[in-house]
Amino acid sequence: MDNFVGVIYIMKNPSFPDYIKIGYADDAYDRLKTLNSKSAVPFAFRLYAYYKVNHRLEDTTIHDIIDKLNPTLRAVDNINGKKRKREFFAMSAEDAYDILYCIAKINGLEDNLVLVEPTAKEMEEDDEATTRRKTTQLPKMDWLMDQGIINIGDEVYLINHPEEIAVVVDAKNVKYKDKIMSFNQFGCELTGWKAIQIYAFMKKVGENKTLAKLREEKMTELGMLN
Repeated sequence: MDNFVGVIYIMKNPSFPDYIKIGYADDAYDRLKTLNSKSAVPFAFRLYAYYKVNHRLEDTTIHDIIDKLNPTLRAVDNINGKKRKREFFAMSAEDAYDILYCIAKINGLEDNLVLVEPTAKEMEEDDEATTRRKTTQLPKMDWLMDQGIINIGDEVYLINHPEEIAVVVDAKNVKYKDKIMSFNQFGCELTGWKAIQIYAFMKKVGENKTLAKLREEKMTELGMLN
């Protein structure tokens, strides 16, 4: 759709990793620039994904969908006796992306949904923010295999390419279209990105959570996270 007039956007901020911001804007990058012109939070907002629409919407359009699915996700506060609902939701960016993907798929407009390539600086800040919440380095794929989170023979895919399936060969490689390649090579080949946070963007077939989320849950269970 070339004549889109606005976007539903998903934004992240490592200053509050348990929340994401979902809203509507005529231009997501202008909205991002406005948010980052303020100095109220330690880290900048970053655009995670956006869905192009051909008519202007109210922010409440997408908010109402999420509120109906789970009304406890919305950030709500009380200022001077007045209840205020915020544009922040206690959910992962990946889950929000899945909601937009379902909307896009229903309308046959999957190409209107764009997952934004993170910059090297954003990936570094994400790691820095995660480091503040943990007591040890984030374990790698061999640890995930030791914990049974992922196994040889599992089918995996990227959240923005669910139709492209690879098979796990070992802790470093997958098999995709009869070719053996690293997890990162697989991710970069599909996205066209120079680098990819493979744990954050990869899921197992039949599993709704990303590898990053499954890893975080196991680390919390084992007392490895603060």
